[in-house]
Amino acid sequence: EAFKKTWKEWQGHDTNPVQGAACGSVAGAIAGAATTPLDVAKTRIMLENPVEGQAKRYVGTYQTLSIIFKVEGATALFKGLAPRVTWITVGGFIFFGAYEQATQLLWKSGAW
Repeated sequence: EAFKKTWKEWQGHDTNPVQGAACGSVAGAIAGAATTPLDVAKTRIMLENPVEGQAKRYVGTYQTLSIIFKVEGATALFKGLAPRVTWITVGGFIFFGAYEQATQLLWKSGAW
């Protein structure tokens, strides 16, 4: 909504559904990029399959992030960033575009 508000103030009138979709996809891309390390940790925890009798290496989120950072470096925390941000951006554009269009149609029809 902050992107839409800024865009509205910049152009002097309400945003259209395509502009709203663009704002939503940018917001999604930022959120996706910011939360990628958490997704990496979650994936490592979920996919870990230790040898029988051996303790799990990844136990909690903070501990997993710490191990990845210490052993593989900071860049490992952002593995898969491009595909993650891409699908969230495209998905966000479609979702928010549909939402904005539906909202606009409902307001015009008086059903909302």
